[in-house]
Amino acid sequence: MKKIVVLTGAGISAESGISTFRDADGLWEGHDVMEVASPQGWENNMALVLDFYNQRRKQLLEVKPNTAHHAIAELEKNYEVTIVTQNVDDLHERAGSTRVIHLHGELLKARSTFDENLVFDWKKDIKIGDFCEHNHQLRPHIVWFGEAVPLIDTAIEIVSQADILMVVGTSMQVYPAAGLINYKKTNTPIFFIDPQPNISENSINGLKIIAEKATVGLPIVVNLLADI
Repeated sequence: MKKIVVLTGAGISAESGISTFRDADGLWEGHDVMEVASPQGWENNMALVLDFYNQRRKQLLEVKPNTAHHAIAELEKNYEVTIVTQNVDDLHERAGSTRVIHLHGELLKARSTFDENLVFDWKKDIKIGDFCEHNHQLRPHIVWFGEAVPLIDTAIEIVSQADILMVVGTSMQVYPAAGLINYKKTNTPIFFIDPQPNISENSINGLKIIAEKATVGLPIVVNLLADI
């Protein structure tokens, strides 16, 4: 069974109604990103950071996977599919995908500030005073700017084994995730689905650009797979 690796980003979830992390001016709900998504922001104003993610969590629980999420999940009938996502939502899982690597963490989990390996399923608000068993504050299970990406080596290994690579809903401009495509095998075809692609097909060996949004581009790629 051929191995498909799908790299996904904010664009695929935006079609379900989830706000992208940053607006064009670099702000999210009026906040500088470093205020709400960095260790420094956490130290400076824990309440603001918790509220920021509590609001995002509430929004996530109100939306549903879209046809692009479901199309990826359907691929598991004929391929070994692994998703490597920059998204912190659970829409891939809700659509039925069984192998999902969250590079930047998961919004529906909380973790201890004492031990990062103490991770809890968490669908309600995280409040000041919500402690782990070691009496340390819980924080969102999110990789913030300036923090290491623990699963990047796992993602590199998976991409290096791919027979087919897809990039959906991400411009691949944010590192280290943006560097993942450099680890594909030389002859591995790569399908890049983006309504406004920032690369040309001759820039990467085997690249095929589908200049459509995720919900339109995924069915096109599924049809193309039949010829590979």
